Amino acid sequence: MSKQVAAGPAHWSSKIKFMIVGILFGIVFVKAEIISWFRIQEMFRLQSFHMYGIIGSAVVVGMISVFLIKKFNIKTLNGETIIFRDKIFSKGQIYGGLLFGLGWAVTGACPGPLFAQIGTGATVVIMTFLSALAGTWVYGYFKESLPH
Repeated sequence: MSKQVAAGPAHWSSKIKFMIVGILFGIVFVKAEIISWFRIQEMFRLQSFHMYGIIGSAVVVGMISVFLIKKFNIKTLNGETIIFRDKIFSKGQIYGGLLFGLGWAVTGACPGPLFAQIGTGATVVIMTFLSALAGTWVYGYFKESLPH
């Protein structure tokens, strides 16, 4: 008697498309030098336009994407409606942004490229990854008492 595995949402093969996109995204990060500590330092020292151009391009692509999603009522791959909710500004966003930028400048890494940096052999970035996990845990623990 053969054992059949349900191909439901919990099955690993349903997640393969996300793994492929993640790998391709990592390759793009490496080729575009987004993961380069030197490029990140150039950005924070205002010595090069490279990273600002990439970030600016991403913002423009994001704006166009949101516009098209709203205009044509585009749905997810599963057919779900995409809902955009208004965000309320708070001073905690200023503190969080400053803390994020400080960490980015000191470590030369932000959360997206961490995995690509580790994948290219920069194993010292594992400490940055573990620090990011610890920071996320601390935020979750103290979330209710933080300024939001």
